[in-house]
Amino acid sequence: MEVFLEVCSRLTDGFINAFFLFILTLVFSLPLGLIMSFCTMSKFAPLRIPVKLIVWVLRGTPLMLQIFAIFYLPGLLRLFVWPQMNTGWEWFDSTFSTRFIAALVAFAINYAAYFSEIFRGGIQSISQGQYEAGQVLGMTKSQIFFKIVLLQVVKRIIPPMSNEIITLIKDTSLANTIAVYELIYEAKEFMTVDGLIWPLFVAGAFYLIFVGLLTILFNHMEKKLDYFRS
Repeated sequence: MEVFLEVCSRLTDGFINAFFLFILTLVFSLPLGLIMSFCTMSKFAPLRIPVKLIVWVLRGTPLMLQIFAIFYLPGLLRLFVWPQMNTGWEWFDSTFSTRFIAALVAFAINYAAYFSEIFRGGIQSISQGQYEAGQVLGMTKSQIFFKIVLLQVVKRIIPPMSNEIITLIKDTSLANTIAVYELIYEAKEFMTVDGLIWPLFVAGAFYLIFVGLLTILFNHMEKKLDYFRS
């Protein structure tokens, strides 16, 4: 019983770190994804083409590889730019806060790329008649977007967006590859040090419960926006 309580305590601490990584990723990736979607829909080619290329690279390469690149690239650049300051192939230090920031940057830009495509699909799914109706009412382009288009877009993108967000909470486990103390990292510590494998299944229960709560939340949001019908 004492071992079980210790496992639950350690896993709870790991889940808290994973939860903060999850929340902060959403805070940064959602607005960034919206901005990227506008850029990919822009008629200005020098803006549209580079952003589309970035989205293609981020969606086409593994998230784990991006985490490694974000964490180790500064050290690699430092090796060539300031060789006298070189102390390794990582960031300027390898404290938990630095590793957490590196993971957050990787998660934020990766998920922004996916969210941008969801936003783009949602915005382009709105018929031209919606824009024309707003113009007839004398509304500006920004008023039409925020008061007419955006609410309908939110309704249409909730199902694909919820899938990505649920995937995100499970993907936070990849942060353990650079020794961020999250849920799976803590569970693996018990397996490595004490030879216990069952903490991994307890960690799975943490994810399962949280995903269940998110599913209930998204179903509630869909029902709240049910007054938007095609």
